[in-house]
Amino acid sequence: MPYISIESGRLTAEQKKELIERLTATASEITHIPAQFFTVTIKELSDENFGIGGKSINEIKQNYKG
Repeated sequence: MPYISIESGRLTAEQKKELIERLTATASEITHIPAQFFTVTIKELSDENFGIGGKSINEIKQNYKG
């Protein structure tokens, strides 16, 4: 069974639903493996548990001027 795993920050239920549907459909289309054989998992990482360049995402967001 093909397995797709994605890690991200917090997502809404609707975002998760759409990711699962679209990742499955796209992978099925590319591989020609029926969609019902795919497993998708989403792992949410909180901002304090993920860092870039020595700073947590919390710190980066606090200092972002966009």
